Amino acid sequence: MTGNGADGNTVLSVRDLTVEFSSGGGVLRAVDGVSFDLAAGGALGVVGESGSGKSTTALALLGLHRHTDARVTGRILLGAEITDGTGGVDVNALDDEGVRRLRGRRIAMIFQDPLSALDPYYRIGDQIAEVYRTHSGAGRRAAWARAVEVLDRVGIPDAARRARARPHEFSGGMRQRALIAMALACEPEILVADEPTSALDVTVQAQILDLLDELRADTGMALLLVTHDLGVVSRSADEVLVMHRGRAVEQGPVREVLRAPARPYTRALLDAVPRLDAPRAARREPGDPLLTVTDLTREFRRPGRGLRRETTRAVDGVSLDVRRGETLGVVGESGSGKTTLVRMMVGLLAPTSGRISFEDRDVTGLPEKRLRSIRGDLQMVFQDPTSSLNPRRTVGDGIADPLRVRGVPAGEARQTARELMERVGLDPARHDRYPHEFSGGQRQRVGIARALSLRPKLLVCDEPVSALDVSTQAQILELLRDVQEDYGLTIVFVSHDLAVIRQVSDRVAVMRGGALVELADVDELYASPRHEYTRALLTAVPVLA
Repeated sequence: MTGNGADGNTVLSVRDLTVEFSSGGGVLRAVDGVSFDLAAGGALGVVGESGSGKSTTALALLGLHRHTDARVTGRILLGAEITDGTGGVDVNALDDEGVRRLRGRRIAMIFQDPLSALDPYYRIGDQIAEVYRTHSGAGRRAAWARAVEVLDRVGIPDAARRARARPHEFSGGMRQRALIAMALACEPEILVADEPTSALDVTVQAQILDLLDELRADTGMALLLVTHDLGVVSRSADEVLVMHRGRAVEQGPVREVLRAPARPYTRALLDAVPRLDAPRAARREPGDPLLTVTDLTREFRRPGRGLRRETTRAVDGVSLDVRRGETLGVVGESGSGKTTLVRMMVGLLAPTSGRISFEDRDVTGLPEKRLRSIRGDLQMVFQDPTSSLNPRRTVGDGIADPLRVRGVPAGEARQTARELMERVGLDPARHDRYPHEFSGGQRQRVGIARALSLRPKLLVCDEPVSALDVSTQAQILELLRDVQEDYGLTIVFVSHDLAVIRQVSDRVAVMRGGALVELADVDELYASPRHEYTRALLTAVPVLA
């Protein structure tokens, strides 16, 4: 397969790439004989479920498996002189110094999480300048000027000033732009982007994808885009490679593959994608208000003294109710206040002002001892199950802990945990395993089981599927629908994915800058949004070709 580039010259040719890891005394083949080509100026999307081998493939292109227990075989050829899979420079044949010279100059990479890829202690400009100096030999002044230049190129406003900022002073979208600037510093021929927009809301995602399109057009750079979002691939790639269990199961032009997939696995991925225009499940008849917030406000103060102390109003006078038996979707960009709002709903944050009523009882600012009496009725499922589970405790113990705190005998708590594991689709025999022994989707099931242990009346789900591939995401959403029916739950579902929100919600609350800008029945809101911000969010959603 050859990507559709401006001139058709192949700049990357991968032949029979295999990556194996030692695992439990045996060998795990993470990538199994994968081959593909990428043309100058072209864009190839690599898609598949978690564990399909797509990120392992991307890391191999830059020789990033070196000095690990991985065994990499096959050819990875770089260079415009490639013809029919021959010529060019073979990454696997280079020594360490050769690979080091290659990175940044011929091929560069941007990662999913810019916070972990950027050093928190150094200024953004210094980090970009260091990359440029390492590969070009430029002096400090020239390297700094180059850092400011590429920051400006990727759309960072007032780049000369913002180059002196540290990563925590940038928003999520700006940090991702900074990583792209770092990758561009040495003008590479190929940019490998590993899930560059999965943690971003739809409007920032659209901006990053537009930026990558512009860079390809302006510089002739080729793009290899690794993602589980088929809408992103449809929008930004020329060709697509579908991976499953380490193998390439289908590849070809994006429109052909996504419109008429030849393989059952590709069709299954497409069927799992939530769509804005998909038919919705039967509507639930909501009851009376279970929880009501009135003029709710939450302020945070930044460190400082006197007049230098800045106050940020994360939630600004929000009033709404959550009706018994419904699913209320909450959407908005990063920083809109949606997570702060729902944390106040379940008592994890105290409001600065306003009122919270649960079952007609004022629960605003209750002392911890009195709050415990209703905390079992208000439970939360978090975005990142890895950080919300104790790595030193078995998953069974994690599920049973809330019961033990309530005084349930250990044996009874353990039995309930096993029953809950079975209910959420996990093997109860794995009760004594640890979180790292489970996949991301399985860990999220553990989080749901733990939240259900006290039989809550209200379940708040904060971005519970944002880090999951589409098929695992569909399984978790189906699970939530099932347990809602079984347990009579009311759900508040927070997400930046408007297709997911439409699929699960009865009503939708749209937040911006801490304020509630629109609240409406889901069908009404998606058919005729009243607020211009809601319309902008819907317009920014990437859709399949």
